[in-house]
Amino acid sequence: MRNLIISPSPHIHSDLTTRRLMRDVLIALFPAMLVSILSYGFSAVRLLMVGVLSCVILEYLIQKFILKTAVTVNDCSAAVTGVLLALNLPPCTPWWVVFIGSIVAIGIVKMTFGGLGQNIFNPAITARVFLLVSFPVIMTDWTIPQGWISAGTDAFSGATPLSIVKEGLKTGLTPEQIFTAHPSLSCGQMLFARIGGSAGEASALALILGFIYLLVRKVIKPTIPVAVIGTVFVVSGIFYLIDSSSFTGPVFNILTGGVLLGAIFMATDYVTSPMSCSGQIVYGIGIGLLTVLIRFFGAYPEGVSFAILIMNAVVPLLNKYMRPARFGAK
Repeated sequence: MRNLIISPSPHIHSDLTTRRLMRDVLIALFPAMLVSILSYGFSAVRLLMVGVLSCVILEYLIQKFILKTAVTVNDCSAAVTGVLLALNLPPCTPWWVVFIGSIVAIGIVKMTFGGLGQNIFNPAITARVFLLVSFPVIMTDWTIPQGWISAGTDAFSGATPLSIVKEGLKTGLTPEQIFTAHPSLSCGQMLFARIGGSAGEASALALILGFIYLLVRKVIKPTIPVAVIGTVFVVSGIFYLIDSSSFTGPVFNILTGGVLLGAIFMATDYVTSPMSCSGQIVYGIGIGLLTVLIRFFGAYPEGVSFAILIMNAVVPLLNKYMRPARFGAK
């Protein structure tokens, strides 16, 4: 018994590191970044460059000169935040707005709470909501710049599929009439290359490819994304069956807006999501339900960001009352 050593958990170690996880997330985001750059050209490149550089530099400066702690920017978490922030913004967002978003994401949401693993809200989502409230005109300017696979003028006015449908419904049109008048709202167009919306929403297929990669690499579990997407499908499907002339169908609601981007890359954030499987299911259902309710009855055509932010605040309660079973417990 003299050689018995007792130490705090965890007792099982692996070669899995934060840097490796964040690197896999960046790789999974690459298809969405590529489609965004091809669709929106230099505007998307500028968004990504400003987002990543400002987040990384801000985190370095805060840790080095303000908090005077070890610098951890090499774990790539700040880069992931910068990419997600950029992909959640309209393509023509000015660089200074992206920089302000980086200050909110890194300086306020992340570092104020103590850095990686301490924040209670998702940094990129919080920054997007802050920018939407602070700069509503800029954040709802869906001017579509010419991409490197596009033809025509330098830029033209555009709108998100969700805003097109919401405005059409207000004028008394049915979803079927709106879809007939806008061929770009077809499922095929939205799945492969939908022009309109935030930079990361250019192609649902690109996001799905990233989801598959994360599952194969075991970076995330399918629980939260399936719960979010399944809830959006079921709830929007119920409304559609009740009144198809006033509500859009489930497939449209999944492929449009930020459902896939939010469910796959932001709702699954380790720090701001529940620990137990049951908690993750409730968390995902809450995000999906709030998203549909905000879309159908709220002032904004999109509700994913607000839904994730609200459910982030509920996570401490879910962790308290839905704890995973202790090892060896019956």
